[in-house]
Amino acid sequence: MRKELGMHMLKSAVRGASTLLVISGGLLASGLLAGGDASAQAPNPYAAPINVDVARRAAVAAIVEGKKNGWTVAAAVVDSGGALVYFERIDGTQYGSSDVAIAKARSAAAFKRPTKAFEEAVAGGRNAILSLPGAIPLEGGIPIILDGKIVGALGVSGATSQQDGVCAQAGVNSVAPPAKAAPAPPAKK
Repeated sequence: MRKELGMHMLKSAVRGASTLLVISGGLLASGLLAGGDASAQAPNPYAAPINVDVARRAAVAAIVEGKKNGWTVAAAVVDSGGALVYFERIDGTQYGSSDVAIAKARSAAAFKRPTKAFEEAVAGGRNAILSLPGAIPLEGGIPIILDGKIVGALGVSGATSQQDGVCAQAGVNSVAPPAKAAPAPPAKK
C-alpha cells in the first residue's frame, strides 16, 4: 500500500512538472517573449561556462562603477546554466540586493536577454511577463557574450534599476567590449 501511494505521489509530481513545462513552453510559443526589439532573445548560442577570472573582472568592474557613483551595490556572475560563479557586495549594501543580483543574472542567462527588456515590457502593459518563472522585470541583468556566444550573465542590484543597469553594463563592457559598427562602404563615384 505504501509503495503504491509513493508511486502515485511521484506520478503526480511528474505530471505537475510536465504541466509547468507545457505552460512555460506555451507562453514562449504564444509570443509572450517574441518581439522585434529589445525584448527578443539574443540569437547567440550558449557556450562553455564563463571562468572565475573573467567573472571576477566583470563583477569588480560593476562594483567599481557603483563606488565611483556613490551607489552601494551587489554584483553576481552566473554561468550560462545559471550557476553562481562569482559574487561581490559593497559594504553597506542592503542584504536583499544579494539575492536580487543573483536572480537578475540568472534571468539574463536563462532568457538570453537583458532584464531591462522585461522591465520595459511590464511598463508597456505586458503584465503576462510576470508569470514567467525566473523572469526578473528589473534592469541590471545582462548576458555576457564572448566570441558571439553566451558564457554567462552579470546581475547588479542595490541602487535604482537604471543605476544597476549602468553598473552591469560597465561590468559586461570590461570583459566583452561592445561590438563596433562596421565601417561604411566607400561612396560610389
